[in-house]
Amino acid sequence: MNPLQHHFYILSEIFISLLGSGLLFAIWTAIKNKFKHKLSHEISIKRVDKGLLYLSLSLLVWFFSGLITYLNLSIFKNDWLLLVSQNIFSIANSLFLILALFYLDNSPQYLYNNKKSIRKIILFLIALSILSFLLSLKFDDTINTLGLRYSAIPDLILSAVLSWFLGISLYKTFVNRDMLTLAIISIFTIVVLFLSQLPEVFHAKNFEFYSDLIKIISKTALISIFLVLGTSWVIELSQLATVTNMKIHFTDWNQVQISIPSKGIINTSIEFGKKTTQFNNLLKFAIRRKFAPEKEMCITVFNGGEIVSQTYLSRIIENINSILELDDENKLHRNDLFTFIGQAKYRLRFLSSHIEIDTALLHEFIHNIENERYKEFI
Repeated sequence: MNPLQHHFYILSEIFISLLGSGLLFAIWTAIKNKFKHKLSHEISIKRVDKGLLYLSLSLLVWFFSGLITYLNLSIFKNDWLLLVSQNIFSIANSLFLILALFYLDNSPQYLYNNKKSIRKIILFLIALSILSFLLSLKFDDTINTLGLRYSAIPDLILSAVLSWFLGISLYKTFVNRDMLTLAIISIFTIVVLFLSQLPEVFHAKNFEFYSDLIKIISKTALISIFLVLGTSWVIELSQLATVTNMKIHFTDWNQVQISIPSKGIINTSIEFGKKTTQFNNLLKFAIRRKFAPEKEMCITVFNGGEIVSQTYLSRIIENINSILELDDENKLHRNDLFTFIGQAKYRLRFLSSHIEIDTALLHEFIHNIENERYKEFI
């Protein structure tokens, strides 16, 4: 392969990664400064989503990786420096991507379920990187038996795991935001980026140019997808209902009265009818938000949790939109009523002082609920 072509690929990766990292960091900083009060003022848990920050740091790792590779090819020509640095960058990049996905409520359940899962994944990533380093030492980082480069196999496994997590997370996120085309493009981009790494494992020297070309195209596309993700989050936050004006009153069984002025809903009564499960779940959130200690204001939503699926949250919103016949501009979204805290936990956004529950309804609820903790809260 022409060395100049490879240098061009590396320089392109350096500048594109640096630009993408800077733009993501700028978006995250703007969100932090403009929406921090809106995101966290209704509870003392100060949690500003760091997902975009970790994605920015992941791209910054690509930048430093490309920079070290370019300097090594141009100046240092030290194979040991390149070998050690690439393994360190592999661990760092994987770590930042996993931490970023931890903040996505649409990531695989195993990933966002609890911090123990994150620790296990990180240890797995570190083990693979160490194995890659040891194989590089043993086999001198060259093509070996059966045309395989053994030292690159652990990195390929690592890429497969990350591609799986990232693909599922981005696909579900964009689908939930009614961006199906982008969801499909995300899957295609991640698959192509993964396939572009195969020539590093198998003896495919004649395809190095095409491999570099595919890598730079797919990496640029992935960075663009991250930027769209950040932009869509800004739009989502700007449309989020203002919590200080939101009120909810549980007047009777299956009946609530809500006010969300920013959505054009003022003292509007909602009759859930036969949707008993939806009303019951909403009441659980309200009781926890109003009466429970801060650490127990949330409900765990995943298979095995108190509420087994996020679908149950979406159905509450869909039912309210259907009953009120809201237009597209004023339709409620899940984030308007529920805040994702992390670790599969959601909390009702209404301020505790703006939640009212009829005494008779409350009395009936706590004497029919299986979870004894609700009696302790009240």
